Parts: sequence; C-alpha cells; structure tokens
Amino acid sequence: MRYLILLLTLLATGARADDAKPFNPVDYPPSVQKVLRDAVEECESQDGGAVTFAPDTVRKVDLTGDGRDDYIVDFRDTKCGERETTYCGTGGCVMNILVTLPDGSVRPVFDGYVRSYKILAPSMKRGATRSIRFDLHGSYCGGFGAQACVKEKAITAAPFAFKQP
Repeated sequence: MRYLILLLTLLATGARADDAKPFNPVDYPPSVQKVLRDAVEECESQDGGAVTFAPDTVRKVDLTGDGRDDYIVDFRDTKCGERETTYCGTGGCVMNILVTLPDGSVRPVFDGYVRSYKILAPSMKRGATRSIRFDLHGSYCGGFGAQACVKEKAITAAPFAFKQP
C-alpha cells in the first residue's frame, strides 16, 4: 500500500511539473521586457553565452496598494552561460522593481543589488502600500560586506535607491 501511495505521489508531482509554463518575456509589459533585454545584453557584452531565466525571475504583486500588478524582477537564479558573476556578487543579485501607474504604463522605481528581500504583510488600511525589507551589503549601513544591513522601504511610484554613507 505504501508503494502505491508513493507511486501516485510521484506521478502527481511529475504531472504538476509538466504543467509548469516555461518563462516567456513576452508575457510581461514592455518596460519589464526592457529590463530582461538589458540583462541579455549585459551577458552578451561579457561573452557569457545564452541567458537562462528562472521561471520565477519576474514576480507580479500589487506593491503600491492600487489594485494593479507591479513587478519584481530578480536575477538571483538567472544564468549567463557558465558565468556566475554576471548578475550576482558579494553585494547580492540584481533586482528591479517596476510599478504600474494609473494610465497603465509601467515605471521602474528601483534597480540595485540585493542579498535578499521580503515583502511585508500589507497594512489593514485599504489602498495601503506594501513595504519590502531589503538585506543589503554592509556598506549601505556604514559597515563592510559581511555585516548585516537591513532597510525597509514602502513602495510607491517614486524612484528610490540605497546610498552608502
């Protein structure tokens, strides 16, 4: 009986994996496609070979609280041929945040290196923006690379960047 359950579990898992849609840049707005094209051009400029985007390279989530999809483009698992440092380094990996404006256009608001991030739970207030907790290179907090540096930012349509002191 255990073997039958194991077999059914493996078959169900395999079927879900087969149903997974491959990553396709044309599924996203032109501004997001531009960020992806820029990543390909960066790889080409380094003679890195073919770019392979992870299925979760682009994440759609309402960050500004206006009911529209915004986009996080995280290159953490993107491959540039055999090169390991094209999109990631000691400061983390390249990440872009783009927000959708009321007219439907999509604007980039952040482009930088991030070690990790966490989208915080939304406020109970209707239409409230979401905040993201960023884990950054220690130099953004006046330290050095290995030191912890955590910053939070409420995401709006206003561009932002983290500055080193």
